[in-house]
Amino acid sequence: MCVLSHDAKFDVPLLELALRLPVAYVGAMGSRRTHLDRNERCARSASPSWDWSLRFPIGLDLGARTPEETALSIGAEVVANRRGGSGVSLTGAHTPIHHDTVTRQARRIGSVA
Repeated sequence: MCVLSHDAKFDVPLLELALRLPVAYVGAMGSRRTHLDRNERCARSASPSWDWSLRFPIGLDLGARTPEETALSIGAEVVANRRGGSGVSLTGAHTPIHHDTVTRQARRIGSVA
């Protein structure tokens, strides 16, 4: 779930609700100043439901400029979060390309031993 309303008085109640739901990803768009305002409003309300697992700013740093590129960067972060990816470039990285494949192979090797 991603939120952007341009007004923290609307964002905060919605985010508080979303953070109580069984969803894997909750993020908020907006400037860093907007996010500071959200945090201040939550601190003032002393809401016990405010969870600091909120993703902000959302998306991976792709250098996005257009709405389509921004959507792609957010989608990429959601997939990385879901699959355990780091979001770093695979070029030169010494990490698995397909995390699930490595997990299945490790299970298969472990079950044989």
